[in-house]
Amino acid sequence: MDHYDSQQTNDYMQPEEDWDRDMLLDPAWEKQQRKTFTAWCNSHLRKAGTQIDNIEEDFRDGLKLMLLLEVISGERLAKPERGKMRVHKISNVNKALDFIASKGVKLVSIGAEEIVDGNVKMTLGMIWTIILRFAIQDISVEETSAKEGLLLWCQRKTAPYKNVNIQNFHISWKDGLGFCALIHRHRPELIDYGKLRKDDPLTNLNTAFDVAEKYLDIPKMLDAEDIVGTARPDEKAIMTYVSSFYHAFSGAQKAETAANRICKVLAVNQENEQLMEDYEKLASDLLEWIRRTIPWLENRAPENTMQAMQQKLEDFRDYRRLHKPPKVQEKCQLEINFNTLQTKLRLSNRPAFMPSEGKMVSDINNAWGGLEQAEKGYEEWLLNEIRRLERLDHLAEKFRQKASIHESWTDGKEAMLQQKDYETATLSEIKALLKKHEAFESDLAAHQDRVEQIAAIAQELNELDYYDSPSVNARCQKICDQWDNLGALTQKRREALERTEKLLETIDQLYLEYAKRAAPFNNWMEGAMEDLQDTFIVHTIEEIQGLTTAHEQFKATLPDADKERQAILGIHNEVSKIVQTYHVNMAGTNPYTTITPQEINGKWDHVRQLVPRRDQALMEEHTRQQQNERLRKQFGAQANVIGPWIQTKMEEIGRISIEMHGTLEDQLNHLRQYEKSIINYKPKIDQLEGDHQQIQEALIFDNKHTNYTMEHIRVGWEQLLTTIARTINEVENQILTRDAKGISQEQMNEFRASFNHFDRKKTGMMDSEDFRACLISMGYNMGEAEFARIMSIVDPNRLGVVTFQAFIDFMSRETADTDTADQVMASFKILAGDKNYITVDELRRELPPDQAEYCIARMAPYSGPDAVPGALDYMSFSTALYGESDL
Repeated sequence: MDHYDSQQTNDYMQPEEDWDRDMLLDPAWEKQQRKTFTAWCNSHLRKAGTQIDNIEEDFRDGLKLMLLLEVISGERLAKPERGKMRVHKISNVNKALDFIASKGVKLVSIGAEEIVDGNVKMTLGMIWTIILRFAIQDISVEETSAKEGLLLWCQRKTAPYKNVNIQNFHISWKDGLGFCALIHRHRPELIDYGKLRKDDPLTNLNTAFDVAEKYLDIPKMLDAEDIVGTARPDEKAIMTYVSSFYHAFSGAQKAETAANRICKVLAVNQENEQLMEDYEKLASDLLEWIRRTIPWLENRAPENTMQAMQQKLEDFRDYRRLHKPPKVQEKCQLEINFNTLQTKLRLSNRPAFMPSEGKMVSDINNAWGGLEQAEKGYEEWLLNEIRRLERLDHLAEKFRQKASIHESWTDGKEAMLQQKDYETATLSEIKALLKKHEAFESDLAAHQDRVEQIAAIAQELNELDYYDSPSVNARCQKICDQWDNLGALTQKRREALERTEKLLETIDQLYLEYAKRAAPFNNWMEGAMEDLQDTFIVHTIEEIQGLTTAHEQFKATLPDADKERQAILGIHNEVSKIVQTYHVNMAGTNPYTTITPQEINGKWDHVRQLVPRRDQALMEEHTRQQQNERLRKQFGAQANVIGPWIQTKMEEIGRISIEMHGTLEDQLNHLRQYEKSIINYKPKIDQLEGDHQQIQEALIFDNKHTNYTMEHIRVGWEQLLTTIARTINEVENQILTRDAKGISQEQMNEFRASFNHFDRKKTGMMDSEDFRACLISMGYNMGEAEFARIMSIVDPNRLGVVTFQAFIDFMSRETADTDTADQVMASFKILAGDKNYITVDELRRELPPDQAEYCIARMAPYSGPDAVPGALDYMSFSTALYGESDL
């Protein structure tokens, strides 16, 4: 006999090793197989009131062999031969072998003569074939069968146990912990697994064998000493013994499967409740952040200094750059979590989730809209306030300069007007005093414009709410009061001089002419110096070009002014010549003016020095404006690319969400790749943010090179990220719905085609009339009441539109398989048995501790007054898990 093989037509099991008729079994293996196979046969034969003692002797006449097959198969074999002759024995053994072959087992080289002759190896091979067919073949775990199925079952059951690693049916069982783990997994009260030691295999094996025999009715088929003393225990002996454990616990396996189904439902319920809590917390945190942020953005209390307002602007930039982006992500994630939760609740036949009052997605969107409105107003206010402070600082400096110049000019004028020098003067001196007074009046009139300018600047500072207006007003009032006093004193002195003029006849016309020409020229030089030193603020290159043009025009007038200066100095020289010629006693001064030639020359030289300084200042400002223009163009060029890109991507996402092709997984992968390409564009947005910050730091307030503002780009970018994330979430929810409801890809494609056909506006949503037409096209015959009921399902918020997710939810519900609920309740009945209820102790034994307690807590309120004490009845169980409507 070469080898034997047990195999059905469906090839249920391949032989683990061959039986070689020309070679003997390993003595240790033969001993183990003898004991194991004998014990296995007796575990069945004792049901018929008999047993065997010697496996190769007791089966020789075929009688007990036929009896064994009848017991394990539950069928009747042909009537055995009762004779004692060899032919009778061979006939009985052949009847047994024929019965085995009729069960689809192909016997190779096993003959009746060898069994009758007591061939040990062939007899063991035949018994192993019977064990394979009737004890191991039907074992199946996750589409595996026979040996692989039995091994997978052992691995699953012993996986949680320390020091247990079942990889085969020989050395993996030598330390005895595998057998102990199998028993403890199903009957933990029988073995204290924590006290077992890996280095004490004899104790472990004997413990397992004794407990199995005493409490599980599994006969002792192996000897601990033989297993420990063998380098590689016999695989067939181990498999035979382990299969007895499998069959002993098969009933427990069914209960465990039922418990697993219940655990799955409980886990889904717990997960959904956790998602609800997470949504409530995230929504509360986001709304609280918005509530705290809006008052800050709505605070319009101005600062008094440019530095303080610049700090406010920097704080606003930090908010935009650091604080807001994470909140945008939280808002997007909140919407995704909400949609996912609603989908999971629908798939679990649970009511839709209704957030707490004021925490709906629409509430958060409304609050977010208020935040962005306040944000936009705050930024505009900041920029306007900075412009105002800049204007105020410029006006205040201009006021101080003009006031200082005027105060310098008026210094001593009151004392001069109050002199009584004309009382003792000669006629010529009086004439000179009169002319001098006329020159003073001319000078006074020339300063009238400056006084009016000072008053106008002060008035503008008041209108612009300048923080130091009181001191400005006080100084302006002092200048105006002094000006009025100068006018009164001037009028009083003129009247005195005119009274004296009748007595005086002579006046030096040359001095008068000098004084009259010197005063305007001096005033012109003072005005020129003031203009050349005047600060300027420009915002465009055109403005600086205008100032440059005006300065060039001023420089063109310098030659004529120099001629006037020389003419005035010529008059003074003529006076000096006359004084020298005629020895006139003039005391060396011009009685009609205090403006000396030295002052004229000094101021002229100062004007000449200020001209190149003004050139340099204008040139530097021109360079700065060129840099600002470069920044505008740089920003405009990028914004004009990024803005249309964002719009194009938004349109593409809209088309993708409507015109999706392929499987949902293909669509999801495509959308994720698309999202990745969009995220990869983020550095360009950051670069544009950097350019925008440079523009703000340069105080550039407008840009003619683009119609896009940074605010437009930010809002568009945030909408783009939110839209692609929402689209991906919709596809994920469609996958959840498809998988949960068992929708095929062809059905999903048909749903998409129908939806797209009736989505006439191509917005990704059908209005109610389009949805009605779609239902009619699919064979629904309904009245207004039925259509209203369907709309309440697909449009619970009464928005008047139906999304694709709501559409497939409805279509899948129409074709939904209710087996899930039936299976869970069937699992309940398996655990309950004929009692129609489960005790709390049974539930705690069959389920993991946390889920058992969760289930008990959920079901307790539904136990009526007639319920069994300490137990959960069928109605309590179904109502707690599924509500009162479905089950």
